Amino acid sequence: MRLITLKALLLVSLTSFGAVASEVQDNSNNIDVVNGWTHWPTVGSADLNFMFFDVYTSELRAPDGVYTVDNDITPHPIALAITYERNISKKHLLKETKKQWLHLGYSPTDSEQWTERLGAIYPDVATGEQLVYITDGQTGSFLYITQDGATQLRGTITNEALNDAFLAIWLSPNTEYPKHRQQLIGMNQR
Repeated sequence: MRLITLKALLLVSLTSFGAVASEVQDNSNNIDVVNGWTHWPTVGSADLNFMFFDVYTSELRAPDGVYTVDNDITPHPIALAITYERNISKKHLLKETKKQWLHLGYSPTDSEQWTERLGAIYPDVATGEQLVYITDGQTGSFLYITQDGATQLRGTITNEALNDAFLAIWLSPNTEYPKHRQQLIGMNQR
């Protein structure tokens, strides 16, 4: 009983930092995944550069330090942490996310609905800030970590199709950036 109360208090405190309450699940496994990701070993990391500009560094973590390549993009818990190396507006993040979904072959209707959902979650990001997506394999949570280390739970995704579509941007074999994917899943260690 005490553990349930503690988890409930933790969930309430996290949701007060900007979570979108309509999508937050009362799920103890989700809480454990969100709280434990920083202790997971790194599977791989990669930098995204555009021409001469550094855009972000991404890092993939898993509880055992291994990403299992499967038809399911998220066959097990993983965390994708993106550290931005420049200021990027929420509007631009949403535009690029939708562009990647269309590249991967998702329907315009799904892409539009998912972009609207992420519009309630994504922040404007500044250099040195992180957006972290942690999934248990079916649902996921977005954390936003500011330059001073303050962490906000921005929202939770309960739609498994959106969960997989978001991570497919980086982890699908059909991603626009296959070298980036290989580095993230550990096939090309630096």
